[in-house]
Amino acid sequence: MRRERRIKIIATLGPASASEEMCAKLFEAGVDVFRINMSHTQRETLPERIAMLRRLEEKFHRPVGILADLQGPKLRVGQFGGDGGVMLEKNARFVLDSDPAPGDVKRVYLPHPEILSALEPGHSLILDDGKIRLVVEKASPKQAVTRVTVAGRLSSRKGVSLPDTTIPVSAMTDKDRSDAEAAAEAGVDWIALSFVQRPEDMADLRKIVRGRALALAKIEKPQAVLRLEEIIEASDAIMVARGDLGVEMPLEKVPGTQKRITRMARRMGKPVVVATQMLESMITAPVPTRAEVSDVATAVFEGADAVMLSAESAAGQYPIEAVAMMNRIAEEVENESIYRSILESQRAEPEATGADAIAKAAHEIAEALHLKAITAWTSSGSTAFRIARERPNSTVIALTPNRGTARRLTLVWGVHAVVTKDASDIDDMAFRACKFAVREGYAAVGDRIIVVAGVPFGTPGATNMVRIAFIAKEHGAKA
Repeated sequence: MRRERRIKIIATLGPASASEEMCAKLFEAGVDVFRINMSHTQRETLPERIAMLRRLEEKFHRPVGILADLQGPKLRVGQFGGDGGVMLEKNARFVLDSDPAPGDVKRVYLPHPEILSALEPGHSLILDDGKIRLVVEKASPKQAVTRVTVAGRLSSRKGVSLPDTTIPVSAMTDKDRSDAEAAAEAGVDWIALSFVQRPEDMADLRKIVRGRALALAKIEKPQAVLRLEEIIEASDAIMVARGDLGVEMPLEKVPGTQKRITRMARRMGKPVVVATQMLESMITAPVPTRAEVSDVATAVFEGADAVMLSAESAAGQYPIEAVAMMNRIAEEVENESIYRSILESQRAEPEATGADAIAKAAHEIAEALHLKAITAWTSSGSTAFRIARERPNSTVIALTPNRGTARRLTLVWGVHAVVTKDASDIDDMAFRACKFAVREGYAAVGDRIIVVAGVPFGTPGATNMVRIAFIAKEHGAKA
């Protein structure tokens, strides 16, 4: 099975997509990576879900990526007395404090001492997904006196967002640490950390994972945008999580922020995922709005590595149709005449390393000779990551002896991963690269392909060779 597009599709598992039969249909429709939302998944059932997805690999003979998405800290106000809520009037004074007594129209318990300690006069608090806004006038470790700037009804346990406040604690809760350990132990390929604020948050995740999965940072807080380059450097991939980002910053700033994150991640050679509300109307409707189609197309034009479906595939009425629609949009955009020129205009200069120089050379040779495929022998996946950063017009066929590497590469733009034993020598390397290029349908007898590898074979990070191979009748290779 091969995709007719370079961008990848992530779909979230949920009640609408819980069965193995439905997951198989979603994979056939175009899903490359399945997301398991740990907010709604018990650790005890995680191995069972992963085993179900691994059976798809046996059915389709293709690697299937699995992304575990950690819940992150859920900041909420405490309980109210009476009927469980109050109406906050504009310009009224309202206190958030450390007293666990039921709240009223004048105050409520905030069960997060780290927030009270970090708040300062002038900071904003956004409650209930933006429905209510407060501005801090006085702050102490025991209470924050605020003024209501956007009025509304506030009820018990509603969420709190802090666009101006950096909380001096890790983005990982005890639940996240336990879930991350369970996910890594169960064999997921990627683990996403929610509400990242600083690069140290990603370091905390890496300590737990210990290389058993790759670490993805979700950018959904303004504080993360301010330290974006450091966070990208500390991560294996980035997600533009536009839901909470749109709550914590003005909505009109989100599109520009999305483009900035996408371009910086591409420049630094890290995969970038665009997520949240991409085809939201398809939760209840069989077709998306024109604006949603344009939104997905924009992410494809920008060269994002992947686009993600959340509730559309997890709880929607039309999960297969949503995946198929996203697949068709991506294919159409990538066939547009202006698509290549947009990608080329954003291409970054390679780093001053031999591996990056080889990746750039492979791209330029393939472009000059109009070659259909670049085959890359890779143990860790880093060679395929580097070539994908160049956004070549040729398909990148990643040949790897490690099944885990193939699964991780399902998230990476333009990479078609194949699991095979490592090459024994240079001739075997070229011969089997040609064989797989033909077998996977990306080249034919008489074509030439690029072969990228590292010598000695099987040494991670040793990419140092690029070769042009001619596919002969017996699928052999000639230099």
